[in-house]
Amino acid sequence: ITFKMAKFILLLAIITGSLTFISPCVQVTYKAPEPMGEHFFAESFDRGTLDGWVLSSAKKDDADEDIAKYDGKWSVEEMKDSKLPGDKGLVLKSRAKHHAISAQLLRPFIFDTQPLIIQYEVNFQAGIDCGGAYVKLLTQTPDLDLDQFVDKTPYTIMFGPDKCGEDYKLHFIFRHKNPKTGEYEEKHAKKPDADLRTYYTDKKTHLYTLVVNPDNSFEVLVDQTVVNSGSLLTDMTPPVNPPAEIEDPDDHKPEDWDERPKIQDPDAAKPEDWDEDAPAQIPDEDAVKPDGWLDDEPEYMGDPDAVKPEDWDEDMDGEWEAPQVPNPACETAPGCGAWKRPTIDNPNYKGKWKPPMIDNPNYQGVWKPRKIPNPAYFEDLQPFRMTPFSAVGLELWSMTSDIFFDNFFITNDRNTAERWATDGWGLKKAAEGAAEPGLATQMLNAAEERPWLWVVYVLTVALPLVLIIVFCCTGKVEQPPTVKHSSHRSSCSFLPQR
Repeated sequence: ITFKMAKFILLLAIITGSLTFISPCVQVTYKAPEPMGEHFFAESFDRGTLDGWVLSSAKKDDADEDIAKYDGKWSVEEMKDSKLPGDKGLVLKSRAKHHAISAQLLRPFIFDTQPLIIQYEVNFQAGIDCGGAYVKLLTQTPDLDLDQFVDKTPYTIMFGPDKCGEDYKLHFIFRHKNPKTGEYEEKHAKKPDADLRTYYTDKKTHLYTLVVNPDNSFEVLVDQTVVNSGSLLTDMTPPVNPPAEIEDPDDHKPEDWDERPKIQDPDAAKPEDWDEDAPAQIPDEDAVKPDGWLDDEPEYMGDPDAVKPEDWDEDMDGEWEAPQVPNPACETAPGCGAWKRPTIDNPNYKGKWKPPMIDNPNYQGVWKPRKIPNPAYFEDLQPFRMTPFSAVGLELWSMTSDIFFDNFFITNDRNTAERWATDGWGLKKAAEGAAEPGLATQMLNAAEERPWLWVVYVLTVALPLVLIIVFCCTGKVEQPPTVKHSSHRSSCSFLPQR
């Protein structure tokens, strides 16, 4: 079967409807999501302004003067390749600059008997080289000034994607207050088991969700699929609660402590017949020189066709010698040159003698410092009860611009969060899916690049269908009465509307 024949059969099958995988027409109409139910923050940016958001005018303390300012540009605009005209979001516009922007919640979030759910959308429109797209939930403090929002501004939770080089991260960090000292310490969730690479490279809009429950469990979701979960008590680094006992820093290993499990036998002696000087290899006395061996012929000889270069200077370059080439006389002989017996392993070889190892009668085990009560020990069984927060902020550095953020939502009701996600991200997912080529188009495009795929398509899909049609249609079939009917052919295309 030729490629042209295969292509014809497959196209025939598609045209006649034998393959039913053409993408259905989908019409998606854009409408900005509206918050419904209990929530603390909802922002879709579809007003087209930054009303309610505060740009930081601060400087970083530990940065060079030329990059210390938070002067990275923000804008509210549509995505460059938007499938929903009219849908706007917050866009990080600058590269290699510090960015900081934040907004107050409707009211502070108090960690009590209801879960915390935060979700928002990110689209790396230009990919991402090195930079973050995470959010910070800023701790409620009397002196919280959003105009001075910097990297050291206290936060309760940090959550979201971050990437540099080939290190793909999805942070969930919370700051835990030590009940004994009053100091805060960052607790990092374990790394997700899922492969995160696609979310950073496919240039699609992804929904990032964090759920923290009063029973101390947490879930991290991407596109409403759980990619990480665990407990605040057991799956954070460092652990929330310190160990009850620690090693005594003043305890030291005694000088005579013996940690050797095995020692050389002190009573062992080298046998009198042990020859340490015997070689490992000896000539094989049973070997015989092969017949036809050419003792007087060298294995290599000067190239008889070689000519001394005209510019060869014997005073400078030495006496000229023709380059060495294999001796043609040796091509049919078993060997040339002086024959030597091959070597074999010496059966009497023993090498250097060493005393055998025996159990150490004085072995005391591996020494460890003794344990003492941990003076810093405490037990917090409710780490969920974190410090309240009253604002949400983005404090970012990125080597890639045009990071698109949208549809921030903070609530304590999961159904409310899912409704917001459906009305926002769900609509974008449908629009992006409708804009993608159907399976048939993808197959045809792939076959244009790899012509051998036409044969695969025919053998696996089209040819069996054609054969079934041939066998089923070769017999006599009573024709049913003719029924007149009218047909209506419609076509539709993806027409996003506001």
